[in-house]
Amino acid sequence: MPLFFYLFLVKNKYYSYDEVQKKLEYYCSYQERCHYEVFNKIMQLNSNINDANKIITKLIDDGYLNESRFSKEFTRGKFNHKNWGRIRIRIELKKRKISKKNIEIGLDELDENNYIKKFNELFERQLDKQNHKIDMYSKKKIFDYFKYRGWENDMVFNKINALK
Repeated sequence: MPLFFYLFLVKNKYYSYDEVQKKLEYYCSYQERCHYEVFNKIMQLNSNINDANKIITKLIDDGYLNESRFSKEFTRGKFNHKNWGRIRIRIELKKRKISKKNIEIGLDELDENNYIKKFNELFERQLDKQNHKIDMYSKKKIFDYFKYRGWENDMVFNKINALK
């Protein structure tokens, strides 16, 4: 039989409730996940919505799934590794359908002193990339860098305006 026939069979395989449960336990065990990501994964595995709700409830009860823990980990990870600011983190958590309460819990993980310190380090790094040229073009590049990463506009404007 042709290869595409076998690929079609594998792709359209139907998993039992227990198989989906085991797959999702593994899926949630190696990285923090939110309910939205888990629900999408269940739907990819050709399961129905009733099974999805049961599986998600079981994962929560067993401690595999916790949205406040997810929002804390997500916030710390994106801040420390991708240099995202509060605005970008909040937007990305909203995309994942995290509740406002859990978003605030996650953002509380950011220490204000570390936040400002990281901002100043990133600003200095961006200045070095511009060879300390202070013209409108370089200011716009610096502003765009911070805007894309979700840093507060007033922080960026104050720092740019302080340049001579």
